[in-house]
Amino acid sequence: MWNGRRQVGEGMRARLWAVGLSAFAVASLALGAPVAASAAGGDTVPDAVIHHVVDGNDIAFQHPFTGSTVTLVLPQFKITLGGVEIDLSITRHLLIMWVAAAVLVLVITLAARRRSLVPRGLYSMIEMVVTFIRDELARKNFGTKEEADRWVPFLATAFFFIFILNLFGLIPYSATATGNIAVTAGLALITFILTLYAGMRAQGVVGYFAHIVPQGVPIWLYPIMLPVEILGLFTKPFALAVRLFANMVAGGFVIYFLIGLIFMLGEGVAPLVAPVSVAFGAAMILLKLFVAFLQAYIFTMLSALFIGMSAHPH
Repeated sequence: MWNGRRQVGEGMRARLWAVGLSAFAVASLALGAPVAASAAGGDTVPDAVIHHVVDGNDIAFQHPFTGSTVTLVLPQFKITLGGVEIDLSITRHLLIMWVAAAVLVLVITLAARRRSLVPRGLYSMIEMVVTFIRDELARKNFGTKEEADRWVPFLATAFFFIFILNLFGLIPYSATATGNIAVTAGLALITFILTLYAGMRAQGVVGYFAHIVPQGVPIWLYPIMLPVEILGLFTKPFALAVRLFANMVAGGFVIYFLIGLIFMLGEGVAPLVAPVSVAFGAAMILLKLFVAFLQAYIFTMLSALFIGMSAHPH
């Protein structure tokens, strides 16, 4: 009897693995479909990849087999202030950020409505993540629980928002907004401003800049340490922006080029290359799903570290 149950369990696991791998293979094909359609329409694979990674003022839905395209042109707004033209047009990445923010608000609202003494379902998952951020990131980087709990809303919002943006990059015909250096720089700038605010709030404006060089450093080292510490204020947000940008844009390039490899090698070799490209594309989907979570966690962890160090330099 036990052998029979074990065989049934092993068979069920094998079927689940087969279904899962097939789903990721289909996802890799769907994610590479825009590039495949562009390549089939005459564009070179590098041009097609660049077009679907960079930002733009339109969203193109291309048929993967016929190459026919339906293009949605986004509204464009430009204003002139003091003789300088400012472009306030809606772009793909901006639209994705709006959708991600709406999804975040909707998910948190639905989860909060199901609060109970015994967490269940979506609320249980959200509470588990927020509790981890509070206990492992906030309270270990700030001096007191009260100070740590004050920063939990920002840290949790940053984590969920970046994670959702990263996940949107796995949806066919969508875009990876965190693969845009302007987006990651904006997120890093928010952390930078909050870092300055936390330091000045805890030590005062004069005290914050007076303690920018660690205490105990010999006076003769000040000409060296002061520029280094000032430069360090800006290298921290720079590292936040570049790390998130580089990791997310690299995953998109790899998946698109793996699928585009079928078209780059020509019709004679394509039937042999296609199974390998799809298999590796499916593996990259899995890896990018992990990276989506990892990069959101790293950004949140470093933000908590930088803000905590600024508020409590000793």
